[in-house]
Amino acid sequence: MHLDHSTTLPHHHSHSAEPVRPDGSRRALRVGLGGPVGSGKTAAVAALCRTLRDRLSIAVVTNDIYTREDAEFLRREAVLSPERIAAVETGACPHTAIRDDISANLEAVEQLERTLRPLDLILVESGGDNLTATFSRGLVDTQVFVIDVASGDDIPRKGGPGITTADLLVVNKTDLAPHVGADLDTMAADARRQRGPLPVAFISLATTGGIGPVADWLTERLTAWHARGTA
Repeated sequence: MHLDHSTTLPHHHSHSAEPVRPDGSRRALRVGLGGPVGSGKTAAVAALCRTLRDRLSIAVVTNDIYTREDAEFLRREAVLSPERIAAVETGACPHTAIRDDISANLEAVEQLERTLRPLDLILVESGGDNLTATFSRGLVDTQVFVIDVASGDDIPRKGGPGITTADLLVVNKTDLAPHVGADLDTMAADARRQRGPLPVAFISLATTGGIGPVADWLTERLTAWHARGTA
């Protein structure tokens, strides 16, 4: 694995589960976004940046197996200034870099924090993976899993750790439901059975403000994160 910028790896990483470091400085909330190929993860990251960038200090780390395509897309779209977007080439299955050997992602996150501190939010987007994709809690503090209606309304029923355990499940492309024969009520019921009380957001990024439910959820998580740091 390697980053898209030169760096010197530290002897150890400084991740802590707490919002405030031992030196009293505040750490950004680290949010992992995973999901299958084509579900709309990068589009969701772009929409979140556009929605939140005027009131929060944000950075992004993207993951691709052999390219930096997602990071380059975000830079072309100017969702953040270029120095706020880092890319990791995993060179292997995406889940490896977010769950098993997180060193390249963790270094990218920590370098962004060192360079841009203070940050409020760091979004770590996984490369496209399957329903088993989950993030190491050594890398992120909270996890979002994105699926899409066009892949079939049976996806929530199939379960898998991404669907059942993510802190937020996002069902994207709801505008396509009539065109692909998907039943949103069925998807919602199946998601409730799989997830219990964990929240689910149905969105369409093709509509103005479509990312709103996810942005609101993240804002609530960030408020709680900051409250932990002052308790």
